[in-house]
Amino acid sequence: MNAMQQIIIGADLVPTTTNIEQFASGDTATLLGDDLAELLAAASYRIFNLEVPLTDKAAPIPKCGPNLIAPTRTINGYKAMGVDLLTLANNHIMDQGAQGYESTISTLDAAGIAHVGGGDDLADAAKPYLFGFAGKRIGVYACAEHEFSIATETTCGANPFDPLESPDHVAKLKSECDFVIVLYHGGKEHYRYPSPNLQKTCRKLVEKGADLVICQHSHCIGCEEKYGDGTIVYGQGNFLFDHSKSEFWQTSLLVSLDNNLQASYIPLVKQGNGVRLADGVQAKAILQEFQERGHRILETGFIDREYKAFADSALADYLVSLGARRTLLGRILNRLSRGKYYKAKVKLLYRKRNYLALRNFIECEAHRELVLRGLCEDERDYKK
Repeated sequence: MNAMQQIIIGADLVPTTTNIEQFASGDTATLLGDDLAELLAAASYRIFNLEVPLTDKAAPIPKCGPNLIAPTRTINGYKAMGVDLLTLANNHIMDQGAQGYESTISTLDAAGIAHVGGGDDLADAAKPYLFGFAGKRIGVYACAEHEFSIATETTCGANPFDPLESPDHVAKLKSECDFVIVLYHGGKEHYRYPSPNLQKTCRKLVEKGADLVICQHSHCIGCEEKYGDGTIVYGQGNFLFDHSKSEFWQTSLLVSLDNNLQASYIPLVKQGNGVRLADGVQAKAILQEFQERGHRILETGFIDREYKAFADSALADYLVSLGARRTLLGRILNRLSRGKYYKAKVKLLYRKRNYLALRNFIECEAHRELVLRGLCEDERDYKK
């Protein structure tokens, strides 16, 4: 009888200023604790998301959000954790430009750590990664939503999710292996349920051959859906990313696949600048809430109702960002008024025709494509 084998899949694994030296020295005792370090050491294969370029030269690109960076010496932490495969399909891998991407690739190659979901161009980035496990051939396909990191036909970057191409990539991969894992970097941060479109996308990937779809990027634990012959995880939280004190960042899940490629979940809790296995009480609570959310999304109309409420709460912030600068005072007033300040400001900034025009520009495929192309070409003329 074969000994039990295990694939471990975690999400964001990012050195930050609080633990760079622990990564550099490979100090897994501090970063992981003994129990979690032993669990990873015992696994047959370990997959994580590298949501940061590894480079010793800062060359931040123009973008929304932070430009992450970690020195190349932090690769020692990844090696000490026994990482086998890292996905590069995310919204930060190009934060330090092409030089940051190239430094990352050379650093990973020198360390003997495989990577997927990034490439020198679009075709290269779309290539899957295959490996053997428990007598089976496993295929990993990684893709990301469009957010400043995407490869093109002539430039390096992350593999984009393309609704016309990605499902076909998954179908082809399924024809070449026994089990397909899709790592989808998308969904809204700090939202524990799928949007209607995200659910539709993940279900389509299952229909095309994915056995396991894991949505990363939300920085929080979401929920699970069994669909057809596949399993979908809508958010597993970070693995180790000491960047925020938000409640969403305090817990996460590892996805574990056994010899029979059945998925189970291992709860984690953030501790200081590291992460630990959750104890009995914490673990039970984390899993119970994860399962309860999975039951809720089966209720007719639940996903649409929940997402509508989420969209209603978020819209004013988007519109204020488009119509005017968000000041510190404005953010404070909005927080104190529980969102009413921005909603009132939006009414002053936008008339109904502005709302309708904005909706049309985003909703209509022809307008959206044209606006995006124009913005990409024109942004270089604007000041920071």
